[in-house]
Amino acid sequence: MKKIIFFGFLLLTVSCQTSTPTPAPLPTPTETPPPTPIPATVPPESTSTPETSATPLPRFFTNEFDSSLAGWAILQANTDVVPIIRTENSNLILQLDFPFTWFYGFYGAQEYSNVRVDAQFQNRAGGPSSIGLMCRYSEDGGWFEFNVSTDGTYNLLYGKWLTVGIADYLPITDGSSKAIQPSGATQQIGLICSDTTLSLLVNETILRRVDVEHYELTEGQVGITASSFENAPIIAAFDWVKVSEP
Repeated sequence: MKKIIFFGFLLLTVSCQTSTPTPAPLPTPTETPPPTPIPATVPPESTSTPETSATPLPRFFTNEFDSSLAGWAILQANTDVVPIIRTENSNLILQLDFPFTWFYGFYGAQEYSNVRVDAQFQNRAGGPSSIGLMCRYSEDGGWFEFNVSTDGTYNLLYGKWLTVGIADYLPITDGSSKAIQPSGATQQIGLICSDTTLSLLVNETILRRVDVEHYELTEGQVGITASSFENAPIIAAFDWVKVSEP
């Protein structure tokens, strides 16, 4: 599956204006038709530096979105209309007003080989939509991405840039689970990247363990994702994100 993506970049501050990491477009799950390809006007390698801090940024942490967002960088994809991104009552609120819009939040301050990423979130309005986690992202090597959708399905994908603005997405596995709660419910998603195995979790239930040795991804950045599909707007709220040892 190949797509050409149009990227809009934003600088992230504590008030949630955004800064741009190396982009990683969010692929549409197999249940949803892809958007019309649009030529990229900003190449993937055109990046700006994430917000920095005078103090060293932590390697492992829990971010409850009630303090500085130093180290995080935000990417908006497939629209030139700025989405509504704000922190409110210790939540990171994302409002995507157009169909087939993708949001990425990267922790660009560190790179990891073995790592666990967890997030607690709620789809507050709209649907269908998805929330996801990423690990081992690099511009040259690619990335792993685990997404759960409001219809109770999930997928794991390997993404890799082919050329400027064109990415290839290879489905690794997918399925459905009763552990995935419907839209409106608060739930948790987890991704454990440990050596050659990825573990996919929803609400502390392991959905699947997957051998990914073939892809030869050994380290990279971690991140969170949110997307709208054919219906919009959607509103997603992240209560917290935790990065820890696996």
